[in-house]
Amino acid sequence: MKLIVGLGNPGPKYARNRHNIGFMALDQIASDHGFPAWKSKHQGAVSEGRFGSDRAVLLKPETFMNKSGDSVGAAMRIYKLDAQDVIVLHDEIDLAPGKVRWKVGGGHAGHNGLRSIHAHIGPDYARVRLGVGHPGHKDAVPGFVLRDFPKADEGWLDDVLRGCSDGAPHLARGDGSKFMNAVALRVAPPRSGTGEKSVAKSKPSTPKPEPEPDTRSPFQKLKDRFS
Repeated sequence: MKLIVGLGNPGPKYARNRHNIGFMALDQIASDHGFPAWKSKHQGAVSEGRFGSDRAVLLKPETFMNKSGDSVGAAMRIYKLDAQDVIVLHDEIDLAPGKVRWKVGGGHAGHNGLRSIHAHIGPDYARVRLGVGHPGHKDAVPGFVLRDFPKADEGWLDDVLRGCSDGAPHLARGDGSKFMNAVALRVAPPRSGTGEKSVAKSKPSTPKPEPEPDTRSPFQKLKDRFS
């Protein structure tokens, strides 16, 4: 069984923030795959279900971002899971908007939600890094991630969320490569067509008339030549 965690801040005030893209992804997954209604458990909102024969628990910590590890740690203890059974979906300012990356282990790169999870369970969990872009200066980061996605971002954002949902069954099996393939098919689908170059059709030309046969005698040809 996998514990799939989406990071964000609770409440309608933060619902469309860049920082809440993890929550958005889990909401999309739960809706598309028929998971039951969210319940308040383990200091968060929980929905338990299956992807085929694979059981999974979806968790949205409601402790606010800086204390996400409290909720994750509590859920792990109840379900008797190890860090290797945990997958965290979170916003990533070091990736361009619409980019998605899979990673296992490593540092928290200053992300407060990951920092809190590190403190509770260590670094050996998997992450789905959801690119939201960078404001250009580190001092602008807090305000940037706590602002809503602009309307101009709705297209790629919808593709990313649906891609995460398409790949969710692979998350439940811990298969990061197949998850990323599913996301790529949604975010950057292959171009349609056969790949053959089209050939322009030209108008058929009018056939030239056949020349009339020359029935003159040799003498007549010579005469006509010098006449």
